[in-house]
Amino acid sequence: MEFDFSQIATADRYKLMAASITPRPIAWITSQSREGARNAAPYSFFGMMGAEPPLVSIGMMRRPDGTHKDSAANILATGEFVVNLVSEDDAAAMNLTCIDAPPGEDEIALAGLQIAPSSLVAAPRIASAPVSMECRLYTHIEAGHATIALGEVLRFHIQDRFVDAQKLHVDTLAMRLIARMHGGGWYTRCNDLLQMERPVWVERPA
Repeated sequence: MEFDFSQIATADRYKLMAASITPRPIAWITSQSREGARNAAPYSFFGMMGAEPPLVSIGMMRRPDGTHKDSAANILATGEFVVNLVSEDDAAAMNLTCIDAPPGEDEIALAGLQIAPSSLVAAPRIASAPVSMECRLYTHIEAGHATIALGEVLRFHIQDRFVDAQKLHVDTLAMRLIARMHGGGWYTRCNDLLQMERPVWVERPA
């Protein structure tokens, strides 16, 4: 079946795309306003874009009235944020922070999250997160009803138990990360894998 996206409603485009482009990793963003108000919110329009420079992308939808939500407003105002990854142990707290709270509400306090100071940015890290990335805003694009932010990773924090510091081997499965799936409230665990070696091109004899 083919859908002409120019002819269907935004909500229907969202439904088709969000249910098909899965699983999506979750960026549990902590940010802080210039006045010091803290914010935490999860975003599944998230990915790694490169390592030179080290970039992550975040897609943030606006409110129905077109204004920026707190995460986007804080990032654009301060140029800083932290991306925390979400383990299964933090699933309930992460879900609570996606509540449609009034502007300025401290979701960190609402969810009872323990925090840790960042090294270079004002926003705190979520202490229980397996990985936290301190980011500086590299650039952003205002695209219709979305703000797309590219963040340059300045500091990469990973809990000691998940990494071999000498080999830089990360025990990915031990982190028990969850990812966003389809529909209302569906997530997945990373515990059913398949492995395929990347093919190598061999020139044929002339």
